[in-house]
Amino acid sequence: MSTHRPLPEGEEKARGVRRLFDSIAGRYDLVNRVITFGMDVGWRRRAVHELRLPGGALVFDLACGTGDFCRELQTAGYRAVGFDFSHGMLLEAKTTAPLVEADILSLPARDRKADGATCGFALRNVKDLAAFFAELARVVRPGGRIALLDASEPENPIMRAGHSVYFNRVVPLIGGALSDPTAYRYLPRSMAYLPPPGEMTRMLREAGFPDAKRLQLSGGITQLLLGTRV
Repeated sequence: MSTHRPLPEGEEKARGVRRLFDSIAGRYDLVNRVITFGMDVGWRRRAVHELRLPGGALVFDLACGTGDFCRELQTAGYRAVGFDFSHGMLLEAKTTAPLVEADILSLPARDRKADGATCGFALRNVKDLAAFFAELARVVRPGGRIALLDASEPENPIMRAGHSVYFNRVVPLIGGALSDPTAYRYLPRSMAYLPPPGEMTRMLREAGFPDAKRLQLSGGITQLLLGTRV
């Protein structure tokens, strides 16, 4: 029988996620590079490439953390603005893009302000995924593009078994050795917050991105959700 406490919901989840990311901010980038063997850099680069927006487009990076996505967006010639509600993560940010401390479920931005939006590995951390997709639809202009990354489980049964061992057992050990053990025990469990892939694409389509699709990266250990605002 599992000894894990039930995962928090609602405001309890939001408070817990903020505390968690504040606690791991100082070594967040290091741990990411180690546990992904540096593949996270390529995943973000692929997501930015898939935006396919004109040069100078304004792109919001939501749950921007330490600014990795913002840097990739700027390298690609976009104007990036990062939003995150973790003060600790923003303090550790290494980007010249403007950063705003804000809840990504209630962005301090006008309707249709952005040409596009990105989000890296935060879908499972919002307290209401449908509300987040609705907020994306509000701030992205018609014709704008979104690219959302998050962890995933491979479809291949052999890869899925190996990934499960690594993600659920090895990642907490590495994260605990380099940073906060409690946080890196929680992060693999947080995968339970994500709906099935087909459900997420359906939610995006209903929110205003009718061409939403899902790509599997690196054998399915990461997923990339793409869509165009109508």
